[in-house]
Amino acid sequence: MTAEKQEATAPAAPGAGLSLSQGVALYVGAVLGTGVIALPALAARAAGPASLLAWLGLVLASIPLAATFAALGARHPDSGGVSTYARRAFGARAAAVVGWWFYAAVPAGAPAAAIFAGSYVESAFGGGEKTVFATALGLFAAVGVINYFGVRISGRVQLALAGVLVALLASAALASLPHAHLSNLRPFAPHGWLAIGSAAALLVWSFAGWEAVTHLAGEFKRPAHDIPRATGAAIVIVGGLYLAIAGASILVLGASAGQTDAPLAELLARGFGGPAKAVAAIVAVLLTLGVMNTYHAGAAKLGAALGRDAALPSWFAKGSQAGEIPRRSLGLTLALGTIGLALVAFTGLGTEPLVLATTGAFVAVYAVGVAAAIRLLPRRSKGWWTAVIAFATVIVLMLATGVYLAWPLVIGALALAYVRRKPAPR
Repeated sequence: MTAEKQEATAPAAPGAGLSLSQGVALYVGAVLGTGVIALPALAARAAGPASLLAWLGLVLASIPLAATFAALGARHPDSGGVSTYARRAFGARAAAVVGWWFYAAVPAGAPAAAIFAGSYVESAFGGGEKTVFATALGLFAAVGVINYFGVRISGRVQLALAGVLVALLASAALASLPHAHLSNLRPFAPHGWLAIGSAAALLVWSFAGWEAVTHLAGEFKRPAHDIPRATGAAIVIVGGLYLAIAGASILVLGASAGQTDAPLAELLARGFGGPAKAVAAIVAVLLTLGVMNTYHAGAAKLGAALGRDAALPSWFAKGSQAGEIPRRSLGLTLALGTIGLALVAFTGLGTEPLVLATTGAFVAVYAVGVAAAIRLLPRRSKGWWTAVIAFATVIVLMLATGVYLAWPLVIGALALAYVRRKPAPR
């Protein structure tokens, strides 16, 4: 079987697969992640009110990036996602490297995200580290159960989660607005204008996710029609909510915005009073569940595609076709993530190395994915020019990531060693 035939996975049959609304929910879940829990405070700490410019810049920068992956997903719907685009543009070895980058990023990022949520639960209800890690394990179990029954069940769950989250975040921003003061914008750049770059580097984590749903492109009822529309809707929703929460954090909390570890809880307390920490814990858990659900669904399909294409053992190939459930790949992803969680629990490693490793892997995936788009999309078309702009954006992200690109370099070397040992079938 040729590589082209292997990756030419047909879209889901009419009447089956993901709907447009479920696709929007999956995108929102992938991008509107744990960053909204803590990063408004971290960015404010780095740059003060000027951090709002970093938020705005990353929202604008995400538009060409998201549009590029949407164009690729609509044109080449396949469970391999960015790995498939790399195969078509640069060959099998590039596909294996990109696939391993994404596949390795999810088990690194998921434990960090789960621990963030666990910390909010512990802050609300106490219990110390036992509460933190029990919450994290519960999230892994929930994601495993949801995805065991397939992407259509996962999509329905994600649709419900997204609706609740959008309502909660919008309510937090709106309810706190009566306490907003324009005087909190002064001084606008207390740490100098260059601090905006430092804030932007912190916020890269918040905008990873536009590539995640490409692995589910073949599961859409109408990929060419629904993927661009789902992407456009998600950009508006995610960008609007990020700017609303970040803006409210500055205007309402003022100088204290950079001193709290739970800005969302503070906004809820100003807006509604009462048990704000408990409500914030619920929001944190739902946000994290949404992120983990989307990424595990995408990674499970990707792992099956890598097994199909000989970039992983063929045992994992089951579930690579549209409509199939990649339970073997899902099991491996969950097992690796649980190992990462155990390492943090028993070594005191902390979440920062996991976050930075995940960011490095995703930036590397973006770089190859956008480069593939420049080769695959019709030259000088609207999509091609969008990809060129996105490539310039990725260069900036790579500069911000710096030394943490070492993680994808190590994973890439392992991927090349594997495919050299076991060449792709013909």
